[in-house]
Amino acid sequence: MGELVTSCSEIPYLRFGDGEPLVFIHGLGEVKEGWHNQFVFADHYDLIIPDLRGHGEHKTNEEISIPNFASDVINLLKRLHIESAHICGLSMGGMVAQEIYRQAPGICRSLILVSTFHFVPKTLGKLYLNYRKARAEVNPPNVQIEKAARACLYSWTKANFEEFYKFYKPNHDYYLKSAEACFKVNNLTLLPKINIPTLIIGGQYDSITPVWIQYLMHKQIRHSEFVIFKNTGHIAKLEAKDSFNKVLRDFLNKHKTAS
Repeated sequence: MGELVTSCSEIPYLRFGDGEPLVFIHGLGEVKEGWHNQFVFADHYDLIIPDLRGHGEHKTNEEISIPNFASDVINLLKRLHIESAHICGLSMGGMVAQEIYRQAPGICRSLILVSTFHFVPKTLGKLYLNYRKARAEVNPPNVQIEKAARACLYSWTKANFEEFYKFYKPNHDYYLKSAEACFKVNNLTLLPKINIPTLIIGGQYDSITPVWIQYLMHKQIRHSEFVIFKNTGHIAKLEAKDSFNKVLRDFLNKHKTAS
């Protein structure tokens, strides 16, 4: 089993492992390598992990939007001749996963929506964006990244901070455009239509997407499963990686396609 970094029509991605296809989609400001704690799933799954537009190695002059992020992933899977896959997304990646289901429900074997949301009132979204723009004007990039780490993490250990810094690499040219794209999401009518196995994950002390938001999503998606990780913030895949991986593996094992 070897790790492969390649590109498919300008979409940089990792692909390795063997088994049913499993797509990991990173969050705002992250890069594809941020899923490294989940690379162990390559033992039973064909992992496909892309960089979204404006993130990591994915440079673009095209429009930044959640629908475009989703269509990029869908087109990547089609070019790789993958008919369907389990789709796992964190934060903004969870919004992309929802949009993938909207655009191509048949390509989704299951959804795993991690510390994400489905709707933000326009006024609240505008206030948040204005706050982020103002903060970007007065704080240098290193201070902004440190503040992001403190907001995303519950456990402020040196190891957690170091790992966060390693894979959180916001691109100044695309970050605010991507954040703005998130606040245009409105999946209030989509969630009740989701009829595939769905796992929703929240972090007990998530200050970015409070866990009550994931609870509301769980109530809207019929037969979905809902898990809250204790003593974690926005990034359970980092702060509780072993428990996180076990929950994912148990869910995926239940919903493997019969061979």
